[in-house]
Amino acid sequence: MNDAIKLDRALGLWSVVLFGLAYMTPMIVFGTFGALAAASEGTTAMAYLVAAAAILLAAISYGVMARVYPVAGSAYTYARKSISPSVGFLVGWAVLLDYFFLPMVIWLIGAAYLTSAFPSVPAYVWIVGFIILTTIVNLVGIAFANRVNLVLMLVQLAVLVAFVVLAGRYVIASNGPGGLVSATPFFKAGVPFSASIAGAAIAAYSFLGFDAVSTLTEETKDAKRTMPRAILITALGGGLIFVTAAYFTQLAHPGMDFVSIDAAASEIARTIGGDLFVTIFLATLVVAQFTSGLAAQAAVGRLLFAMGRDGVLPGSLFGRLHRKWHTPVVNLVLVGVVGLLALTMDVTTSTSFINFGAFLAFTAVNVSVIALSMKGNVQVKPLGALIGLVIPAVASVCDLFLLWNLDGHAKLLGLAWLMIGLGYLIYLTRFFQAAPPEMSFAE
Repeated sequence: MNDAIKLDRALGLWSVVLFGLAYMTPMIVFGTFGALAAASEGTTAMAYLVAAAAILLAAISYGVMARVYPVAGSAYTYARKSISPSVGFLVGWAVLLDYFFLPMVIWLIGAAYLTSAFPSVPAYVWIVGFIILTTIVNLVGIAFANRVNLVLMLVQLAVLVAFVVLAGRYVIASNGPGGLVSATPFFKAGVPFSASIAGAAIAAYSFLGFDAVSTLTEETKDAKRTMPRAILITALGGGLIFVTAAYFTQLAHPGMDFVSIDAAASEIARTIGGDLFVTIFLATLVVAQFTSGLAAQAAVGRLLFAMGRDGVLPGSLFGRLHRKWHTPVVNLVLVGVVGLLALTMDVTTSTSFINFGAFLAFTAVNVSVIALSMKGNVQVKPLGALIGLVIPAVASVCDLFLLWNLDGHAKLLGLAWLMIGLGYLIYLTRFFQAAPPEMSFAE
């Protein structure tokens, strides 16, 4: 029977961390540097530091929940088991908004880079190419996808380190004020802290991969011990990378004025390393987009599998695994088909769909920890009031604050998506006369 096919437990701690870092795409710190510098008024390092603090608080709650419920599904599973099945459904629906459209945005950005480098090739060629290649890699199994990620992440991290080193050398050579030790990437005279907060609302998007690793729980060895550690290490590692890279980049370019905000990182790369380095840098950005798309597609495929296995989505379609590859083939292909929407959308429009679901999911996970603590859960109650109540409460406030600071268009789209989900929930439960189907924890 197909139902007896199980996800392979092929991943160890560092494989999961690597997958999370790949999902976050460390190179995104350069891809969004211009926008962040403008929003934070030249205090990008502080913007990332504030964002990292908020994300680490949420990561603690994710670690707690991954220990209590070591199964696929992430925020969706945690909310439905800790709060209520209906709340869990709506959280899962909100997460779909984030997960479904993130691969599409990643492929769209990657295609934009390639189109700028090869203007004679239509953008749709690159978009379709990204979709086909990442889908094939993910179809043949998570272990193989992990090996591909290892190679691509090493290349990406090497270029990131080279950028930081070259930026530091440039600062020394130019005799900038303060040299390599300066507070200006964090604080500037005349720049209010609210500017850094505004930047943090944007910078937080770079950390989305830390929670995606929890969707790989059923493919992780010794998940109850490994997953909480992997979530925290991923968030800490991402924060360290982003703050460090932003610090040195801001030192190399202290202002917030660029010929093009969208191409700010390329402008700085040429300044600090010349034409050869900027060519390598742009090539690596494309590789980074492929790496991130690989992880993003895998994560949403497994989220759909969890919801299909639960019966919230049709199990015969979404809750099935391929007999040979043990991967959710239908789900992965569906993500690729949704990605084709990139052919008719631009980056600004598509990214507006993402942020609402992410911050709502973070809040739900924090509330889930509080709910379990107040219910006296045997695994959460012993952690004490700090981890069970105080930290998730503070994290919830931070997440809602970030959600509130999204632009109005994103909030309207998110609310509209939630209303559609609520309508489907009413249909599914016959106007709440029945609970949504319970998730089976059998793999």
